[in-house]
Amino acid sequence: MIDFVFLAFIGFILALGFKRPYFWVLLYVYIDILAPQNIGYGIIQSVPVSLIAFGAAFVGWIMFDKKEGARFSLRQGLILALLIWCFITLQFADFPEEAATKWDWVWKAMVFAIFLPFTITTRERIEALALTMVLTVGMIVISTGMKTVLGGGGYGSLKFFVKDNSGIYESSTLATVAIGLIPVIMWFTRFGTIIKPHWTVTVFAGALCFACLMIPIGTEARTGLLCIAALGVFLLRYTERRLMFIAAAPVLALMALPFLPQSYYDRMATIAQPGGDESASTRMQVWAWTLDYAANKPLGGGFDSYRSNSFTYTMPVRTTNEDGNTTTTEYREITDEGRAFHSSFFELLGEQGYPGLILWLLLHGLGVWQMEKTYRRWKGKTDESEAWISPLAAALQIGSLIYLVGATFQGIGYQPVMLMIVGLQIGLYSYVQRLDSAKRFLVADRVARRPNKGASRRAAATNSGPDLAMP
Repeated sequence: MIDFVFLAFIGFILALGFKRPYFWVLLYVYIDILAPQNIGYGIIQSVPVSLIAFGAAFVGWIMFDKKEGARFSLRQGLILALLIWCFITLQFADFPEEAATKWDWVWKAMVFAIFLPFTITTRERIEALALTMVLTVGMIVISTGMKTVLGGGGYGSLKFFVKDNSGIYESSTLATVAIGLIPVIMWFTRFGTIIKPHWTVTVFAGALCFACLMIPIGTEARTGLLCIAALGVFLLRYTERRLMFIAAAPVLALMALPFLPQSYYDRMATIAQPGGDESASTRMQVWAWTLDYAANKPLGGGFDSYRSNSFTYTMPVRTTNEDGNTTTTEYREITDEGRAFHSSFFELLGEQGYPGLILWLLLHGLGVWQMEKTYRRWKGKTDESEAWISPLAAALQIGSLIYLVGATFQGIGYQPVMLMIVGLQIGLYSYVQRLDSAKRFLVADRVARRPNKGASRRAAATNSGPDLAMP
């Protein structure tokens, strides 16, 4: 039954797209994030819905869109350069078969991120894309948050829509994306036009933000806790009552403590003592190995180059006696190999070398700067047509910063949802640049049309003076 519901919805949006081709772009965003073909159990698994939407989005834009305001930006050029470099490293990858498997989805995510800004050329389209992303991620977040509140959480045991620990359905990735979208969710409570601000919108947004905060708890993802802390720090800049905000944070944390399971405390404790946790210890060993690997292969080893790592290290192991009063610590040698990078920075360094890492850092660093520039340029605008720009730029900037915090501890360097946010940032920045250009043109036109008052007065004085001509 669920297969036919998904297929009917997808078919309906495809039909609407013949009148509004931009709907096909939003449809692909929906399918790429939610992956309904993996949720269903029957016929939908045999229908290439993602490929159909992907093709429809491009064909619709090429054939039917007016393309007014579309321009190729510097950040799109950086994505294109990174895409080309990824293809080059694919040719000499250490593990060609595994690298080809990862390339199959990475190139689609990057191509769509390059394409997306061409389609979001108006306020309505920018808002529609942001709303589609929020509501689609919200479907996963609400379900997961409800299971957490009802006691179904736990590291590795929280059930999602699909039985697949990859993409956005990986616990740390979902926590990072959910926390990063909270500022965008709250933006809709003040500036939305598709769904206009109303108390019901505010209530839903508040509940959705609460569900987002439940994700790190339900999944017991340590990265999620760091993202929550980062969100609190970044929001301080935009909070008028900062002292109240700072005082409320520990109070809310203390109120939540009685409802957290012991397993959550145990897992979060490893943040302060990573040496006592095998996962954290292995992660640091992988990072050290990657630095040595990049020193020997500065151009990278292609996708999944981590598979060649191997190392041995000593880790303290604590055991408690049966009486529970005595704890002993012994040091054991741990040998491991083929462990993932567990960091986007090291992922890019190991797979794409220093050229790829530099391109990736420029891409996201430039995004933070452009959103800061947009925020300052349009801050304080009161006209309804302009007041929404600065808050959205701030929300997208916070989303990028939280992504970079989360990316420090997980390999999500090519995460499709985050690349969509990059595309949204590019589209917003291009839009405000066009507004600035239009304003400058109007000012210049008014100056050109304005009469030269000084020259007019001089001409009038000349014409009204005594006639000195000889009779």
